[in-house]
Amino acid sequence: MPGTLLLDSEGLSKLYLKDRAVMALVQAAIEEGFRVATTAMTTLEADYERIHPARIRWVLSRIDVYDVTKEVADQAAALLRDQHLHGHKYAIDAVLAAAARSARGPVTLITSDPEDLTLLCGPAVEVIKV
Repeated sequence: MPGTLLLDSEGLSKLYLKDRAVMALVQAAIEEGFRVATTAMTTLEADYERIHPARIRWVLSRIDVYDVTKEVADQAAALLRDQHLHGHKYAIDAVLAAAARSARGPVTLITSDPEDLTLLCGPAVEVIKV
């Protein structure tokens, strides 16, 4: 059974901007039957200033957006505690990591911040830098 491809804010921003490398990764994942997703928090962090709202709506209509429930927030808080991290600098990454750790595997995460997300996700999630 295919897995999940998750996008962090930079990956999502690059998808909005039609970055060739990110678009190729997403297209390959779709062709393989992978779920392409992000979190609701990540959509807030992504760069949308230069992007037409219709483009954002179109992209988000074609990927899954995980809700940030109390359960997800609790999982993210536990990840932060386990790694002795805190504060807004890590909060959105921790939510994305919690989603990655609970997603159908194998899970690949596209990010501009591989160090923090590798730490938060653990070895079960493949982290790719963009």
